[in-house]
Amino acid sequence: MSETSSHDVVVLGGGSGGYATAFRATELGLSVLLVEKDKVGGTCLHRGCIPTKALLHAGEVADNTREAESFGVQATFNGVDFKAVNAYKDGVVSRLYKGLQGLVKAHKITYVEGEGKLVAPNAVEVNGTRYEGRHIVLATGSYSKSLPGLEIDGTKVITSEHALSLDTAPASAIVLGGGVIGCEFASAWKSLGVDVTIVEALPRLLAVEDEASSKMVERAFRKRKIAFKVGKPFEQVEHTGNGVKVTLKGGETLEAEVLLVAVGRGPVTANLGYEEQGVKLDRGFVITDERLRTGVPNVYAVGDIVPGLQLAHRGFQQGIFVAEEIAGLNPPVIDENGIPRVTYCDPEVASMGLNEAKAREVYGDKVETFTYDLAGNGKSQILKTQGFVKLVRAPEGPVVGIHMVGSRVSELVGEAQLIYNWEAYPADVAALVHGHPTQSEALGEAFLALAGKPLHVHG
Repeated sequence: MSETSSHDVVVLGGGSGGYATAFRATELGLSVLLVEKDKVGGTCLHRGCIPTKALLHAGEVADNTREAESFGVQATFNGVDFKAVNAYKDGVVSRLYKGLQGLVKAHKITYVEGEGKLVAPNAVEVNGTRYEGRHIVLATGSYSKSLPGLEIDGTKVITSEHALSLDTAPASAIVLGGGVIGCEFASAWKSLGVDVTIVEALPRLLAVEDEASSKMVERAFRKRKIAFKVGKPFEQVEHTGNGVKVTLKGGETLEAEVLLVAVGRGPVTANLGYEEQGVKLDRGFVITDERLRTGVPNVYAVGDIVPGLQLAHRGFQQGIFVAEEIAGLNPPVIDENGIPRVTYCDPEVASMGLNEAKAREVYGDKVETFTYDLAGNGKSQILKTQGFVKLVRAPEGPVVGIHMVGSRVSELVGEAQLIYNWEAYPADVAALVHGHPTQSEALGEAFLALAGKPLHVHG
């Protein structure tokens, strides 16, 4: 075994959390070694956020073509060339990957390809070589989970990774899981011509979102003829000549060409030496304090392996935080409720802060809410989208929750993020001028109404 020179920071994992740690640390004058077993960019860039959003956009173009006549445009929808959709998707990923590789070089990061293992509180081993660091950052990411007894075969029973590399769209699909991943794939596949049914054990789709958002999505999915069964736990799957047969609790059966298992993501922490070096795990997740310290001196963890929202932008921000913490800048602790959440199905769902039920738990029954219907918003009418902006306000206090459903509301979450994180009162936002006609006006109108100045709505 050979020994290499020591670095200030050794990062295990090159996904959003890992590379953000590495980039920020080098900017702060620290020497960094980054270990990645696959490709820098991780799940988000190669097998998650980016390719799925490309697939969803291709689906949106297909839907726009089908509906072109309603806008007075004569167009004929001739079908979907799935190989060409994949080429478009892969092109987006490839360009971003090339840019990221360039940034790794530009930041003068020592990049090591291979699977790393924590072998001491200050060292990792990759391909038989030991690399030491004054600080170690664990950022090994997540994998697609399954259920006990549900075997993924990669052809008929697949995960999101397999779904993104299909050569042709299946004629029919059952999506197991009505969370973010399940709803996004169901939405994209429906637009691309797949007959889809979602199966969810919980009582509603997108159960972590505000109940009003879930109901709006369910209504829209019914209209789009995306079938879904909620409150129906999965029992078993059998292979048939043409695909799969799924049995639900109570004996109901469904058949389709493929079963997409979208029941969440688990942490990649097994057999990496974490526990042997004193890092505490709970169901595979690395337990940290609010400053992302693991309890082992100078060992930190970021991203999907830390309990909480498994979102690329959360890992990215945690990476910046840890780099600044190591550099002695004492950055402010990240507020988990202050992280934007978006589901990119059609219609999109975006939210900040607390949902109404959680706000009532925290603040009691005097919580105020106001819902502005996008039917009153000019740009939403132009886009032919339906949805709403719902505000949740602490009693006589700031707005603590913002929930939006509709086309393109993912682009409104930036303003919602500022409103929540700056603890704005309704009157603060009501005084701001929103461009016309934009969808951001819907936020402005909602705040006007909550501030007691409902111009386009009956307060």
